[in-house]
Amino acid sequence: MHSIERTSSREIYRNDWLVLREDGIRRPDGSPGIYAVVDKPTYALVIPLDGDRLRLVEQFRYPVGARRWEFPQGTAPERADVPPAELAARELREETGLTARSIVDIGGLDAAPGMTSQRGRVFLATELTEGEPEREAEEQDMRSAWFSRVEFEKMIAAGELTDAQSLAAYTLLLLHERR
Repeated sequence: MHSIERTSSREIYRNDWLVLREDGIRRPDGSPGIYAVVDKPTYALVIPLDGDRLRLVEQFRYPVGARRWEFPQGTAPERADVPPAELAARELREETGLTARSIVDIGGLDAAPGMTSQRGRVFLATELTEGEPEREAEEQDMRSAWFSRVEFEKMIAAGELTDAQSLAAYTLLLLHERR
């Protein structure tokens, strides 16, 4: 099976979080085309688990124009390449104020492979200690709360929790617990 071949690439836009590029491509049948790609660094998503409780954060997500509940997650500032476990601990502390004695990598996710090169690592954080959040300017409207698993699953069923990365991460958690 042949794959798509890149024949050219040009940067369209860059900021501290992403690079947008347009690639000229050759399809398997030889025909030319273009592909727009958003390059972002690897993100870490953390599932804070305390017994039967999961810690979520809620914030306004500008692209969808609505507040969304999700697991703490993010990338390093200025597209820095930070080891995922270190990034997970940082995101957990920044967004929730929690610190974890145990942070275990439970799997990987592709953010949206049809449009971005971004990949993520999912971590399970346990043995948690409460503290004060250290949020970035973009996170000043964020709030954080504990939810039982029953409440969490009801939020999914009711369409109140729709973040794809959080939903996929929960699946990884369920599979991790079965092992």
